[in-house]
Amino acid sequence: MSDYSIRKYRQTLIIGLIGVIKELFPGEQLIISHSILDGVYCELKNSVLSSREIQKIEDHLKTWVKTDQTIHYETGNDHLFHCQIEEQMITTIYPPLERSGTLKHFKLIHFLPGFILLFPNANHPDSLSPFVPPEKLSATFSETQRWLENLHLSNVQDVNAIISAKSSQDLIYLAEALHEKMISSIADRIFKKRSKVRVILISGPTSSGKTTFAQRLSTQLRVNGLRPVALSLDNYFLPREKTPLDCNGQYDFECLEALDLPLLAAHLNALIGGSEVETPLFDFVCGGRCPAGRTMRLGPDEILVIEGIHALNPSLLPSLDRTQMFKIYVSALFQLNIDAYTRVPTTEVRLIRRLVRDYKFRGSDPARTLAQWESVRRGENNNIFPYQEEADVMFNSSLLYELNALRPYAEHLLISITPECPHYEMAVHLLTLLSFFDSLDISTVPFNSILREFLGGSAYNV
Repeated sequence: MSDYSIRKYRQTLIIGLIGVIKELFPGEQLIISHSILDGVYCELKNSVLSSREIQKIEDHLKTWVKTDQTIHYETGNDHLFHCQIEEQMITTIYPPLERSGTLKHFKLIHFLPGFILLFPNANHPDSLSPFVPPEKLSATFSETQRWLENLHLSNVQDVNAIISAKSSQDLIYLAEALHEKMISSIADRIFKKRSKVRVILISGPTSSGKTTFAQRLSTQLRVNGLRPVALSLDNYFLPREKTPLDCNGQYDFECLEALDLPLLAAHLNALIGGSEVETPLFDFVCGGRCPAGRTMRLGPDEILVIEGIHALNPSLLPSLDRTQMFKIYVSALFQLNIDAYTRVPTTEVRLIRRLVRDYKFRGSDPARTLAQWESVRRGENNNIFPYQEEADVMFNSSLLYELNALRPYAEHLLISITPECPHYEMAVHLLTLLSFFDSLDISTVPFNSILREFLGGSAYNV
């Protein structure tokens, strides 16, 4: 199932939920706040729902599905979808399915003060994944929400108004200052544990800004008197002929077993113990290790920094003492929404980042990037998201002005996608999403900003 098809399924459930809330709680305002796990967090404005009330909402939503209601909507010239729910017109950025009876799997989970509308996992659309309370992820969203409230920002239009008032420079500096404060705080936490922590593990989905984050964190660690040393998981790939195959018979470079785990564990234990090792260097052209590696020894004031998609997986280093590791999850948890019902999906913020970066720096045209996205998302669902709660701390790499800054670059690429392209529908959707954001002059975006990893002009080697 494509990412776009999954969005249609989820949008249909949200439309049904809006109708049920209107029926059960007339006069209350439902807020579709943000994505979380395989669902969306929702709440009633200024109200706390009980478990009994949430069960009642779920029962009514199941009845709406079972009666196989026709969903009426029209597509406007603005490429938005205008859906009729009871006597209310709902405007969405995704089309719904034609009938409610096609919805098979969903569940409402009580999560104070609201609830999570849980959808099927994209990799397993015929079932619901076991629910693990996303305490750390939820706390990260809540922290960002409090910051937005302090700035009196509630939606995209508020940011556009600041740009129109020629105050975008203040907006940029505030957002960047928050990032620096958060990174400094993480470095301080690591410093307090310096007697035990010898390895920092950083993971996160594609285009979350992990590379820039790791370098900015290293700077803050040096300020605290620590000397970070980078160790790349990419150099621990098995030789090509030993790489596992996926279900299609293709090399599966994203599975954990594509790494030489015994060698990685032996090297880390030796380094932590003060021994010298020769770490491998992987040649991606020939698909094997270079004849000579890199000699390393970890000094008493040095700390290893490891970045990779498997960094939070407990099976990566099962023999290493957990107290010697500090795990960080990085993701762009964009939280400004278009309105109470229309959120900006965090995955699409990352896709827009990737479109711009891959074209500017990796020679990938937008059609190719869109074609790869389904495989990328499948890998994230398998290898990254299940382990995000393993993190000691989460860093939200989103910047509230970023889609305004990325818009002119992404628009130029997306407009080039023709109707004959199989990903034209997604390109039109992303253009529609970007149309809500007024363009922003990027000349004052700092050179150490995470956004520079995608726009260009970064002070770091990214």
